[in-house]
Amino acid sequence: MKTTFTLVFSVIFCINLLAQNTILKDSVTQLKEVIVIDTLTAKNAIGIIPSKIIGASVFNNYSPVDFIGALNQVSGVYALSGALNTNRITIRGVGSRTPFGTDKLRLYYNDIPVTNGTGFSTIEAYDLENLTSVEIIKGPKGTGFGTNLGGAIILNTKQPSNRPTTFSNKTTLGSYGLFKNNLGFSHHQKDLYLSFQYGHMEIDGYRENNRFERDGYLLNSIYSISNKSEIGLLINHIDYSAQIASSINQSDFDEDPTQAAFTWKNAQGYEDNNYSLIGVSHTYRPTTNLTNTSSVFYTYLDHYEPRPFNILDEYTNGFGFRSLFSGNFNAFQKTLSYTIGGELYKDEYTWAIFENLYEQNNGNGSFQGDRLNDNKEFRTQINGFATLGYSPLKNLAAQIGLNINKTQYDFRDRFTTGEFNKSAQRNFKTLLLPSLDLNYTPTALSQIYVNISRGYSNPSLEETLTPEGVINPDIKQEIGMNYEVGTKLTDREKKMHLNIAIYLMPINNLLVAKRIGEDQYIGRNAGKTEHKGLDIDWNYVFNISPRISIAPFLNYSFSAHRFVEFEDEEAEQDYAGNSLTGVPKHRINFGLQTSFGNGFFANLTHQFVDRIPLTDANSIYSNSFHLLNTKLGYGSPINDHLHLSVQLGVNNIADTKYAQSVLINASSFGGSAPRYFYPGNNTNLYGGVQLKYSL
Repeated sequence: MKTTFTLVFSVIFCINLLAQNTILKDSVTQLKEVIVIDTLTAKNAIGIIPSKIIGASVFNNYSPVDFIGALNQVSGVYALSGALNTNRITIRGVGSRTPFGTDKLRLYYNDIPVTNGTGFSTIEAYDLENLTSVEIIKGPKGTGFGTNLGGAIILNTKQPSNRPTTFSNKTTLGSYGLFKNNLGFSHHQKDLYLSFQYGHMEIDGYRENNRFERDGYLLNSIYSISNKSEIGLLINHIDYSAQIASSINQSDFDEDPTQAAFTWKNAQGYEDNNYSLIGVSHTYRPTTNLTNTSSVFYTYLDHYEPRPFNILDEYTNGFGFRSLFSGNFNAFQKTLSYTIGGELYKDEYTWAIFENLYEQNNGNGSFQGDRLNDNKEFRTQINGFATLGYSPLKNLAAQIGLNINKTQYDFRDRFTTGEFNKSAQRNFKTLLLPSLDLNYTPTALSQIYVNISRGYSNPSLEETLTPEGVINPDIKQEIGMNYEVGTKLTDREKKMHLNIAIYLMPINNLLVAKRIGEDQYIGRNAGKTEHKGLDIDWNYVFNISPRISIAPFLNYSFSAHRFVEFEDEEAEQDYAGNSLTGVPKHRINFGLQTSFGNGFFANLTHQFVDRIPLTDANSIYSNSFHLLNTKLGYGSPINDHLHLSVQLGVNNIADTKYAQSVLINASSFGGSAPRYFYPGNNTNLYGGVQLKYSL
């Protein structure tokens, strides 16, 4: 592997010496996109090295329901989707061992942190059609965005257009009873921008007990108080209910992947969620060299989930504050850029478990019985951060950064009293998380960058508790170092774009969630992992004629992640040297985007996912698979004010049987076989029509 890294680095260096013109943009296929974000904040808070931004051209490869497909087009990012409400996003292997959901990265919505107090993020709470771009930071190099080991994902909503007032409506119909409708309104005048989006979606699903229904509202407004000051208001609300088919075993997967897990079907398991986000932000530019953006926000989640083994009833109130100062100053005959800021997030998580008496409910599904516990946890995270950047040489830029993190949990047992009460607190050590960035541009056509950064991951709620439900005083945060070198290249005509990155990230205090019951996990620090790999993103534009162009793209991820130290004490097994569970070694996304210049387009995407180790012993693997999707469309103005677009897509053209998500280290209960697999959809179609009216 060391030889491979040396060879790749040599190739990167040689190609850079041959390049000769201007620095590339992120993607040829994004040249026609208008991605409007707070570029000053993004550039300075992330650093002088690149992040990955995907926008309309990537979104347009996939169904408006398929947020996960768009994320999977980014090298180094692998998102697994057991259902529309069950998603797990991993970045460079970090988070792959999480049983359910997404953790170990930080999620932001218009610069507002929306990851909860233990580090879990719910990407399904946001509608792809309300976004203009998604920015992805791989690894802990985002000093101003939490320095989590997995990195950060920043969702950016639609921004002002050059049309004063616009109405739009997009309707999508498809297989499995899909109906999705998005209604939008935006108004833009000199001092005010206002947009409102309402979306409704319902789908019966490919599997039994798989229906999903969602309503969402988004209000986004910006008011310019003066040429130096503006205030913004963001309100996002999602209400969705989703039946849960859950995972199935190998035999059931082979026989009939549409079936739900037996107990989940009998209990008619589901989840019902109400999620709200309210944020107020203020941007002030007192001088051309100084900008401050501050925001206060509130989040609320009400979650009710009947499972076969019990019923979970929970709600979370979260609130916080974020402020960032950025600018530049002159020193030592140089211009230095800087950022300094902080972020406070607090939430109050209240949850109770009840009996599920579905077996006594005459086949009518779940029925709530007696209360089994009543808990509350107060969680606080504080992040302070600062960066300082300068250019010691004409073609060399350098930046140093520091993030300071403090995390605290305060657990309250409100069900038992006296000596049996389990209330406790856990204060984690204050973490100092430095970073160093270097960016060298040997020619105007190329750049080489280097990053060294330190990151962390907090244990989840379950991982902080012992089997008796008491906070574990010995559990530690995962700590890792990221070493990365990469390049960005283009050609003279800016038709070809090539991004290559190699990385090495050793992680200590590996957090292991061990399942001790159908819905009970405990955590412990079990050893070390080593994450090393290669990310490649390439695209090119062929101009066949003045009207017709073809843009192929290729994204490749090589993931040689392994356990360095990991001993399973219960099984008396040493897994050192084994491949990291839940991560495919190879992933390839290839596609063609064809524009015919008269409003017609045709896109084709192919995804290959290598087999995935499902157990720490590497004794069971999922099968590798290929997916082929296509999407056709036409868009044209009817007159000066009205625009019509029509789209038609086919997913899984070859009708491949595959697991769209997996559950690692699945246990068997009651003599049943372990349930590792969440089946992916078979061949399915969708079509949509959008009308947009602009004044």
